Amino acid sequence: MTRQSVFDMTFSKVYPLLVSKAERKGRTRDEVDQTTCWLTGYSPEEIAALLTSEATYGDFLEQAPRYNPASELITGKVCGVQVETIEDPLVKRMRQLDKLVDELAKGKPLEKVLRS
Repeated sequence: MTRQSVFDMTFSKVYPLLVSKAERKGRTRDEVDQTTCWLTGYSPEEIAALLTSEATYGDFLEQAPRYNPASELITGKVCGVQVETIEDPLVKRMRQLDKLVDELAKGKPLEKVLRS
Protein backbone atom coordinates (compact mmCIF):
# COMPACT_ATOMS: atom_id res chain seq x y z
CA MET A 1 0.00 0.00 0.00
CA THR A 2 1.44 3.37 -0.92
CA ARG A 3 1.77 6.22 1.53
CA GLN A 4 -0.98 8.15 -0.19
CA SER A 5 -3.51 5.33 -0.17
CA VAL A 6 -3.32 4.90 3.62
CA PHE A 7 -3.88 8.59 4.25
CA ASP A 8 -6.72 8.73 1.72
CA MET A 9 -8.64 5.95 3.45
CA THR A 10 -11.42 7.12 5.72
CA PHE A 11 -10.67 7.27 9.41
CA SER A 12 -13.74 5.08 9.93
CA LYS A 13 -11.99 2.26 8.05
CA VAL A 14 -8.54 2.59 9.64
CA TYR A 15 -9.38 3.16 13.31
CA PRO A 16 -11.39 -0.07 13.77
CA LEU A 17 -8.34 -1.97 12.51
CA LEU A 18 -6.24 -0.46 15.31
CA VAL A 19 -8.95 -1.31 17.85
CA SER A 20 -9.20 -4.85 16.48
CA LYS A 21 -5.43 -5.34 16.76
CA ALA A 22 -5.59 -4.46 20.46
CA GLU A 23 -8.77 -6.43 21.17
CA ARG A 24 -7.32 -9.62 19.65
CA LYS A 25 -4.72 -9.47 22.43
CA GLY A 26 -7.21 -8.85 25.24
CA ARG A 27 -7.08 -5.05 25.35
CA THR A 28 -10.12 -2.80 25.07
CA ARG A 29 -11.39 -0.16 22.71
CA ASP A 30 -11.41 2.23 25.67
CA GLU A 31 -7.64 1.73 26.06
CA VAL A 32 -7.10 2.42 22.36
CA ASP A 33 -9.29 5.53 22.66
CA GLN A 34 -7.35 6.73 25.71
CA THR A 35 -4.07 6.17 23.89
CA THR A 36 -5.31 7.97 20.78
CA CYS A 37 -6.62 10.90 22.85
CA TRP A 38 -3.31 11.15 24.71
CA LEU A 39 -1.34 11.25 21.46
CA THR A 40 -3.56 13.50 19.36
CA GLY A 41 -5.51 15.69 21.77
CA TYR A 42 -8.86 14.58 20.37
CA SER A 43 -11.60 13.89 22.90
CA PRO A 44 -13.45 10.54 22.86
CA GLU A 45 -16.48 12.44 21.52
CA GLU A 46 -14.43 13.92 18.68
CA ILE A 47 -13.12 10.46 17.77
CA ALA A 48 -16.68 9.11 17.77
CA ALA A 49 -17.79 11.97 15.49
CA LEU A 50 -14.88 11.35 13.12
CA LEU A 51 -15.90 7.69 12.90
CA THR A 52 -19.24 8.77 11.43
CA SER A 53 -17.73 11.31 9.04
CA GLU A 54 -15.93 11.10 5.72
CA ALA A 55 -12.68 12.38 7.27
CA THR A 56 -9.61 10.63 5.96
CA TYR A 57 -6.93 9.11 8.14
CA GLY A 58 -4.60 11.82 6.84
CA ASP A 59 -7.09 14.51 7.92
CA PHE A 60 -7.33 12.91 11.36
CA LEU A 61 -3.56 13.01 11.84
CA GLU A 62 -2.94 16.42 10.24
CA GLN A 63 -5.74 18.14 12.16
CA ALA A 64 -4.97 16.68 15.58
CA PRO A 65 -5.90 19.46 18.01
CA ARG A 66 -3.02 19.05 20.49
CA TYR A 67 -0.42 16.57 19.33
CA ASN A 68 1.38 15.46 22.48
CA PRO A 69 4.96 16.77 22.76
CA ALA A 70 5.79 13.55 24.65
CA SER A 71 5.29 11.74 21.34
CA GLU A 72 9.03 12.24 20.85
CA LEU A 73 9.50 9.61 23.59
CA ILE A 74 7.94 6.98 21.31
CA THR A 75 10.79 4.86 20.00
CA GLY A 76 11.21 1.45 18.48
CA LYS A 77 10.34 -0.33 15.28
CA VAL A 78 7.04 -0.60 13.45
CA CYS A 79 7.04 -2.65 10.29
CA GLY A 80 10.83 -2.74 10.46
CA VAL A 81 11.21 1.05 10.56
CA GLN A 82 12.62 3.01 13.52
CA VAL A 83 9.80 5.37 14.45
CA GLU A 84 12.08 8.11 15.77
CA THR A 85 14.01 8.34 12.49
CA ILE A 86 10.99 8.90 10.22
CA GLU A 87 11.28 12.31 8.57
CA ASP A 88 7.83 12.70 6.98
CA PRO A 89 5.72 14.19 9.83
CA LEU A 90 2.48 12.53 8.75
CA VAL A 91 4.07 9.10 8.35
CA LYS A 92 5.76 9.56 11.72
CA ARG A 93 2.41 10.33 13.40
CA MET A 94 0.84 7.28 11.81
CA ARG A 95 3.68 5.03 12.96
CA GLN A 96 3.66 6.52 16.45
CA LEU A 97 -0.01 5.62 16.88
CA ASP A 98 0.71 2.18 15.43
CA LYS A 99 3.57 1.72 17.89
CA LEU A 100 1.40 2.67 20.87
CA VAL A 101 -1.32 0.21 19.82
CA ASP A 102 1.36 -2.46 19.32
CA GLU A 103 2.60 -1.82 22.86
CA LEU A 104 -0.95 -2.18 24.20
CA ALA A 105 -1.39 -5.41 22.25
CA LYS A 106 1.85 -6.76 23.69
CA GLY A 107 0.50 -6.29 27.21
CA LYS A 108 2.36 -3.16 28.27
CA PRO A 109 0.53 -1.33 31.09
CA LEU A 110 -1.42 1.69 29.86
CA GLU A 111 0.62 4.01 32.09
CA LYS A 112 3.83 2.95 30.31
CA VAL A 113 2.21 3.19 26.86
CA LEU A 114 1.23 6.76 27.72
CA ARG A 115 4.77 7.52 28.86
CA SER A 116 3.54 8.39 32.39
